Amino acid sequence: MIRTNYHTHTEFCDAKNTAEEMVLAAIEKNISILGFSSHAMYPFEGGWHIGIKNYGDYVAEINRLKEKYSDRIKIYTGFEVEYIDGISIPCFDTYKEFKPDYLIGSVHFVPGKGGYYEADGGESSVKERIGKFFGGSIKKAVQEYFHCERKLLKDGDFTFLGHCDLVQKQNIKTKLFDENESWYKKELKVLAKEIGKSGVCVEVNTGAICRLGASGPYPSPYLLEQLKANNVPLTINSDAHTAGGIDCWFDEALQYIKKAGYTELAFYEDGLKFQKI
Repeated sequence: MIRTNYHTHTEFCDAKNTAEEMVLAAIEKNISILGFSSHAMYPFEGGWHIGIKNYGDYVAEINRLKEKYSDRIKIYTGFEVEYIDGISIPCFDTYKEFKPDYLIGSVHFVPGKGGYYEADGGESSVKERIGKFFGGSIKKAVQEYFHCERKLLKDGDFTFLGHCDLVQKQNIKTKLFDENESWYKKELKVLAKEIGKSGVCVEVNTGAICRLGASGPYPSPYLLEQLKANNVPLTINSDAHTAGGIDCWFDEALQYIKKAGYTELAFYEDGLKFQKI
């Protein structure tokens, strides 16, 4: 099998290692194709997004590594683009001057009345902000996250959909909401249907397993079942923030996907392609 990872962060945004350290780790782990995906919200910037002045340096460094290691690994330049309605939309046209090979579209910030919470934020911050901006309604706050996911699919132009049920991170250590509730499952069903219509590829994201000790990846087993029912293509990404996590849970993820009934895995190589698993 061709081993790939397209969700890779570096010190250009919020990760620990240099891009070259990530490349060397990928080579050591027999990854054939590595894509870099710094957090981005161009032309704006945030605390853990790539700085406006650093885009040129980022692209230049990835291009340098493409050439230096061309005989050992294939490298692609991408961005994980923040979706914030009216502010930041994953779109190739917005990033055309940087010539990205692909984009990952992701939702982290969920707007409420007068403010937002972060879907993968800390427990105390999330609860405080839901209380303040959603009237304390956890259900409304979670539903708004999925509304943003659907808006991302409608408004955006990108290759991969990042951690599409990221809000389940709030249930790793303590339970913010019950994933077996009918309203939550309905959100997942509707989302899977909209993803199927969009034609984008969903990542099986293993990052929370590596960094937080989660028992499974994004998407959850139920959402994965719904994605399969809507013929949504999948790829495996580690969302690596350290060189040591470059292939976290990859073998297990492959079995996880096969158990759901998938027989093919998508990968990007100058366009989306498929391989048997």
